[in-house]
Amino acid sequence: MQNTQTNQTAQQLFDATEYLLKKAKELGAEHADCACNASQSLGISVRLGELENVEREESLAAGLRVIIGKKQAGASTSALTKNALDELAMRVVAMAKMAAEDKYCTLPDKDLMASEIIDLKMRDETTPDINYLEQIALECEAGAQSVKGISNTAGCGSQWGSSDVVYGSSNGFIGGYGGTSWGLGIAAIAQDGDDMERDYESTSTRFLKSLENAREIGEKAGRKTVARLGSKKMTSTKAPVILQTRVARSMLGLLISAISGSSVARGVSFLRDALETQIFPENISIYDDPLLIGGWGSRPFDGEGVKVSKQEIIKNGILTSWLLNSSSALQLGLKTNGHASMNPGGSPGVGVSNFILPPTSQSLDDLIKQAGNGLLVTEAMSPSFNPNNGDYSVGVSGFEIVNGQKTGPVSEITIAGNVKDIFKTIIAADDNEHKSSVDCPSLLIPTMTIAGA
Repeated sequence: MQNTQTNQTAQQLFDATEYLLKKAKELGAEHADCACNASQSLGISVRLGELENVEREESLAAGLRVIIGKKQAGASTSALTKNALDELAMRVVAMAKMAAEDKYCTLPDKDLMASEIIDLKMRDETTPDINYLEQIALECEAGAQSVKGISNTAGCGSQWGSSDVVYGSSNGFIGGYGGTSWGLGIAAIAQDGDDMERDYESTSTRFLKSLENAREIGEKAGRKTVARLGSKKMTSTKAPVILQTRVARSMLGLLISAISGSSVARGVSFLRDALETQIFPENISIYDDPLLIGGWGSRPFDGEGVKVSKQEIIKNGILTSWLLNSSSALQLGLKTNGHASMNPGGSPGVGVSNFILPPTSQSLDDLIKQAGNGLLVTEAMSPSFNPNNGDYSVGVSGFEIVNGQKTGPVSEITIAGNVKDIFKTIIAADDNEHKSSVDCPSLLIPTMTIAGA
């Protein structure tokens, strides 16, 4: 049943894409591209041993962009009927004729387009079952409640999702791909008198068989939450800071933004002059791999249909390339390198696929010993970042490190530094979680300003 539905949906998206491209040309478009997508999801939540909510969502969308001379316009619709597609095409062509000129609007050259649509094994054909999703959520919640000190849960749920996308352009390319996801997560609450803390744990995967044990996820959330009870402020100082994996990923997010071709072209990146220079230690390399089998960000072509490949963006600490789509490449006098992100009904953005800082041979415990006296950050909130010069600060909580050992919990702390300096000195651990398209182990930063009591 699932196979039939998926095939029918994909065909509907292909048909709509081909129709919109043809219609746009008939109405006077010189160039056009189109992205159509479909998604469906099923999620349940439980609370205190009872089913609390069930949600199912389905959506269809088609986005069309038209280029006439150096003018472009785009729009989208949530209906794929002939009348809706006709109206979309007429509206977008009319808008393009009236738009202001943009000398950088363009489609990629034909010789850059993907010639093969590789199966990246991202779809699980298992049919989702509400009863099973409820069962694992209840097991997860029971695991959390079995931990001494847990008084309640702030939410526990499981979900399944499926998505398909088709992209086509007037330069002759059309292709599509899709994938599924399964997830389970819980936020637990611990209380000791007036002291109340909350923390969470989750697991996610493209294939149900790879989902972590539900009860163990709940127990992990419970232990993390209880460990935060009794938190205090740290004394203000300059000291080593370790960002645990779920916080460390934000550092890669800052890198992605800084090396985006659009940021560089606008001159709003603190790394705008850093190409082919050393910005990380020599033992740090970071790659982007769109062809990773089953990866969260895997894709057989980019958001403009361009051929993609694994690229070492940071090689032995050196920044080797910008992340480019066709427009930003044109602005910088370069060629797109397959980093366009799809934007149905609008100009493509710039993004990554599976952006990974690989694990090293050092464990998190090794980093804690190496830090000596400092801070282990397990949660961050409300960051402040200046993209022009790299100044960075963020409110955090976590655990104090004393004499190479993790000690009591701390909170209401701010850490600050310059991202250029942070990048140059980071030391990576071996605990990648593989829960996101941006994957990073825990990171030790030898010196940051810690503002506490």
